[in-house]
Amino acid sequence: MDKPASYPRGHGLRADSGLRRGLIFLLVVLVASLSGHWLGEHGSYGVYVLLPTLVVISMALITQRTLEALLAGALSGFLLLSPTTAIQDMAGIGLTVMQDPTMGWITLVCGLLGSLIGLLQFARGTEAFSLSAGRYLKSRRSAMLGSTALGALIFIDDYLNAMTVSAAMKQLFDKLKISRSMLAYIVDSTAAPICLLIPFSTWAIYLAGLLESNAVAEPGQGFSYYLGLVPYLFYPWVAFGLVILVALGIVPAVGRMKSAEQGQELRLDDDSVTRQEESCTHRPPRLVNFILPVATLLLATWWFDIDALIGVGFALLMTLALYVAQDIAPLNRLFDELLAGFQQMLLPLGIVFAAFMLQSVNESLGLTGTLIGWVEPLMQGSWLPGITFLVLAALAFATGSFWGIYAIAFPIVIPLAQATDASLPLTLGAMISAGAFGSHACFFGDSTVLSARGCGISPMQHALTQLPYVLLAALGSTVLFFILG
Repeated sequence: MDKPASYPRGHGLRADSGLRRGLIFLLVVLVASLSGHWLGEHGSYGVYVLLPTLVVISMALITQRTLEALLAGALSGFLLLSPTTAIQDMAGIGLTVMQDPTMGWITLVCGLLGSLIGLLQFARGTEAFSLSAGRYLKSRRSAMLGSTALGALIFIDDYLNAMTVSAAMKQLFDKLKISRSMLAYIVDSTAAPICLLIPFSTWAIYLAGLLESNAVAEPGQGFSYYLGLVPYLFYPWVAFGLVILVALGIVPAVGRMKSAEQGQELRLDDDSVTRQEESCTHRPPRLVNFILPVATLLLATWWFDIDALIGVGFALLMTLALYVAQDIAPLNRLFDELLAGFQQMLLPLGIVFAAFMLQSVNESLGLTGTLIGWVEPLMQGSWLPGITFLVLAALAFATGSFWGIYAIAFPIVIPLAQATDASLPLTLGAMISAGAFGSHACFFGDSTVLSARGCGISPMQHALTQLPYVLLAALGSTVLFFILG
């Protein structure tokens, strides 16, 4: 990854005062971790289970950086668990995370998606798509609605959605002077929410399995049961409806999004635009060089039981063959571009890796069980769906774990719903909606990071600019869960 493109001037720790604030903060964290460890030896960790999450959020706001904040949060957790072996434990967990099949799958899928997009850009395929779309999407409103529709069409997987839509629409948004932050918001709003609303996706398959394993649905009937839950997924519905209202101009740009729309946003790739243009092929842009690879990606992913890894593998093979057949470049040059595209994903993958380490620390501290234990007395009857959404949404946002939250919460909340005579479909809808909120809102969540990377802005920039809309959708969903509960 080109360092000037990844860390533009003015981003992060801007002056010595910022560095001093960060060092002072880390000193406070060290003291807090040691005191929390001492208390943990004499009972439970109590409120100290929140320390790693608070460190991540505070450090991110101080530095405006994501990777460093996650590593600081994970380190505070290891210090809390065992100050004398914190570094050794952190190294051990890091190795365990790297050996985890899920992390390996994410690394390959995200890295190879970066390779595919690098090839599309080199062959001027994305440019061809942007030019073609520009013939029909000539206004701000039509471009934003077109991006929303494209996001809804790529419903198979949130990773494919985030990377494909951003690559396809970025140049058109630049031409129409629409901020990259607005594009990232649209992309992120049509990632996990759409994957839940259109149930032929990786999210729906996973949740159908959980419904069967927790005896909510009969074996083989998990998918059918999930279809009946779609009307109760209030957060995905509200978030998707809100992005349409923003695209139509009914809901205006507010807060940091308004500043971004006025040109006050930091882009990670501004310094490399000229270099990217010079590295592209001199062949004229052809739409087939975008449409055929992306169509292969989606069809192969769907054909092989919605496996994005196999899908992107087939797409890369087809793309290489297509470009060699057109004599766009020698095969060795195409492989150079493929590797360069993979390299562009190293920072997002580092953030996902650090987020996995943070999840491991939070599991060791018992964060989820502790927080649910605090609010379990309130989880009664008609309040259960609303409280479930609020608590699990907070956990998903704080931990960056969405599917993991589902796996933990299902065995706890389902018996509560049955014991308190609460509406089980509504309660399940609240649990699933909470995961969608976490994926949409968490600034170190994989969907947020990929949306930001694809649009050429930092995860913090993306998270803060879309925050008012995310909170508005969460508020509307909370009201609906409490009213209907």
